Amino acid sequence: MVGILEAAITTIKSLTDEEKPHPLHVGEVMACWIYLAGLEVAKTTVQAGINTTSDEDLRAVLKEDLDLNNGQRERLYDFMLKEGITLPPAHEDMPQSDPNSIPLGVKLTDEVLANELSFKIVSLILRAAGANAESIRTDFGLIFLQFQAEKVMLGGKLKQLMMKRGWIKIPPFFIPPGSLQTST
Repeated sequence: MVGILEAAITTIKSLTDEEKPHPLHVGEVMACWIYLAGLEVAKTTVQAGINTTSDEDLRAVLKEDLDLNNGQRERLYDFMLKEGITLPPAHEDMPQSDPNSIPLGVKLTDEVLANELSFKIVSLILRAAGANAESIRTDFGLIFLQFQAEKVMLGGKLKQLMMKRGWIKIPPFFIPPGSLQTST
């Protein structure tokens, strides 16, 4: 799936390369700022999750998200500096700690950590999609298309883990009035 997305992005790039890009419009600047600010907040909460969980599968997904966030932050940071955009404040890294030393009244459960990560991923996917939809510049749109695709792939991994562990939150099923109800 990633190979298909990369091929599509490369094709779009080759068809739409701009010789001299226009300045970014205010919506594009705001999208950069908000997305980077979201990555900064996610960094500390994901690090705290890594420090909290003893579940190796969840820890692996959290670490993968942290690595992905670091890569996206670096790419967006460089882009914003190149464009002269003021950067949002960065948070300090969380110190490493032992999950067993966290008091039970403070320690978040693995289910809570997974659902929190899921909401962060969904939020950033929506932000990236919105930024891409509002973009005028091809280079800007492609950055956010890549961010969206990367987060969608990670979200799929997390969803599989959450389903396997019974952590996923499923809303009630909708059965329209007058329809035949089937038993499940």
